Amino acid sequence: MRMIVGLGNPGLRYRNTRHNAGFWVVDRIAEVAGIELSRRRFNAKWAQGKRPDGQEFILAKPLTFMNLSGEAVGALVRYFKIELQEVFVIYDDVELPLGSIRIRPSGGTGGHKGMASIIGILKADNFPRLRFGINADRKGELADYVLSRFRAPEENRL
Repeated sequence: MRMIVGLGNPGLRYRNTRHNAGFWVVDRIAEVAGIELSRRRFNAKWAQGKRPDGQEFILAKPLTFMNLSGEAVGALVRYFKIELQEVFVIYDDVELPLGSIRIRPSGGTGGHKGMASIIGILKADNFPRLRFGINADRKGELADYVLSRFRAPEENRL
């Protein structure tokens, strides 16, 4: 069993913010796969699917807010007995240019509090992750920037 987790913050207030890039990617994967993230358990919104080759997978979005993402990820990993190398986490990165990605097989938090929560709960950092660039000439405080909305030209680029 594999799991793809997109990080973000739940609720209308945060829906279109930069910090929800992980949610956006998981929503797009669900759309392409023709499944709906309709289950709510383990502090997450999730769905189970099957690839054409028969490989089962879970798509998940923690509903615990970004800084507590590990609670939902840990619960899903334990319940479904998912090996850490089969957990793929997608999250925003303010250090990467807008729309760029970086994939790593493992690593630290990079200062990202959602990843810090996951690594803390799983007590490991040996799972793959995709960092999605959200930086478009950042100005001001980090928290204000990641919780800001993309401008129309930025959305078109994404």
